[in-house]
Amino acid sequence: GNCIGRGQFGVVYRALNLTTGQMVAVKRIRLQGLKEEEVTQLMCEVDLMKSLSHPSIVKYEGMVRDQDYLNIVLEYAESGSLGQTLRAFGMLNERLVASYVVKILEGLHYLHRCQVVHCDLKAANILTTKTGNIKLSDFGVSLNLRAMEREMNNVAGTPNWMAPEVIELKGASIKSDIWSLGCTVIELLTGRPPYGEIANSMTVMFRIVEDEMPPLPEDCSDALQDFLQQCFQKDPEQRPDAKTLCEHPWLQKNWDALKVGCL
Repeated sequence: GNCIGRGQFGVVYRALNLTTGQMVAVKRIRLQGLKEEEVTQLMCEVDLMKSLSHPSIVKYEGMVRDQDYLNIVLEYAESGSLGQTLRAFGMLNERLVASYVVKILEGLHYLHRCQVVHCDLKAANILTTKTGNIKLSDFGVSLNLRAMEREMNNVAGTPNWMAPEVIELKGASIKSDIWSLGCTVIELLTGRPPYGEIANSMTVMFRIVEDEMPPLPEDCSDALQDFLQQCFQKDPEQRPDAKTLCEHPWLQKNWDALKVGCL
């Protein structure tokens, strides 16, 4: 099928399941340079992902391995990612962002309950459907942690969404996803993540670790400012979890049907 995206580790194609007639996405991951035990770990992780099922996450349908590639078969989201939405339509308003954030939190709450850390939350990894629903994609620790190592060794990488404890190699946790959510909110509101104006990724990493918190958008409401300040607590233990953030006044104010998926 046709290429519909490129990620850290491979290319994503649209494909047709010849048995069911269902449209799917196939992520082809090059295995070159990976040790056999890393490939085995990756396949075990995909197997675990297959057991996950929630309206706000992309469904892993299966995988096929050949000599050079691992092909991961995923649910197809027809409207692309929020990253593509930003590029096409520009920055989004607070109310729309709040409605997306509720659904992102529903997906995160489910993943975290299943002991899965997303590890790479950003607009490019949040897919949309025709009806305006969102689905988190590209979650999973082993692949994304290696992607982060690669980004940190690669000056052209994009560490802007990384939590300070991840940059300091203290390890990712479900609370690291909450920091990345705050960065993603800023990305959706302004068109770029915190420190997006700084070209040098080493400088960005230094600022994330050293600044009290990333700069907040100037014209955001008081409720949103408080929401972001909670996401950007330096100590991961002090950050609220996804379920608690669902109750935040910023979301309550902007979206009445809030509690649907967070119970």
